[in-house]
Amino acid sequence: MPFITSSYLPFFSFFSLFAYLRLSTCAINPDKVSFDQNYYNTWGFYHFSSINNGTEVRLSIDEYSGSGFMSNHTYGSGFFRMRMKIPNKDSLGIITTFYLTSQQNNQPAGNHDELDFEFLGGHGMPYTLQTNVFSNDNGGREERVALWFDPTADFHTYKILWNQHQIVFYVDKIPIRVFKNNTGIGVNYPSQAMSVVGSLWSDTTWAAHGQQINWTQAPFVAYFQGFNINGCLKDIDSTSQCNSTHYRWNGPRYMGLDQTEIVAYEKVRRKYLTYSYCSDRGSLHPECPRRTLE
Repeated sequence: MPFITSSYLPFFSFFSLFAYLRLSTCAINPDKVSFDQNYYNTWGFYHFSSINNGTEVRLSIDEYSGSGFMSNHTYGSGFFRMRMKIPNKDSLGIITTFYLTSQQNNQPAGNHDELDFEFLGGHGMPYTLQTNVFSNDNGGREERVALWFDPTADFHTYKILWNQHQIVFYVDKIPIRVFKNNTGIGVNYPSQAMSVVGSLWSDTTWAAHGQQINWTQAPFVAYFQGFNINGCLKDIDSTSQCNSTHYRWNGPRYMGLDQTEIVAYEKVRRKYLTYSYCSDRGSLHPECPRRTLE
């Protein structure tokens, strides 16, 4: 956009300027946004590389280290999206993540909020995608789906909607999990400013079920794309009203799923859900449906 001098201002209203900038922003291809524009590498520096003119990053892990990155800013609501391709090979115990967290680097452990996508490595299809919700350090809300495609073969889009009404986890526009704001019945709901994080790490306990990781297959490699962030900035403007309907994700359209999404959501739950915390720990969480004794 050319520089607008004061002589042009009478003919170029602020409304026109806003409209121009809005259209320019909407025209941005989120998959072509540079990593450095919104993120930085936080650990595992020798296992991190930027490729395709900075629009894609490659994380690798071996027996010595994995790698991770974090957003430059924190957010108070929004649509958070990442395109990912997870490691192939015999990847049991290798975890690829995309998540939001209020726990910043070098910050003492505390009552944090967190929304997780965790891809649990395995021996092949089907691959397990686990989601979790933490609020005020209260987690234990894991759910798992068996993915209906091979997430190692190509990029797929994973997205989190977070507003004052609900949290929705999407896979390629299909909602796979909904967590409603149920503070009215005593359920904690994420409200702290959160960063966006991606990482590649390993675990030999819960993720590998006590089995050893096959490090002869290393390095394991994951790829990330889509570094545009549509969120309400929290750390730049502390007075920002992140629940305002000025942001489209806070409007009536996103108070719940639409009819098409409901049909897709119910299908996923019926065919691909393999575990929900409500099935064995529902008594600990007020949002879980209450079972009656037969």
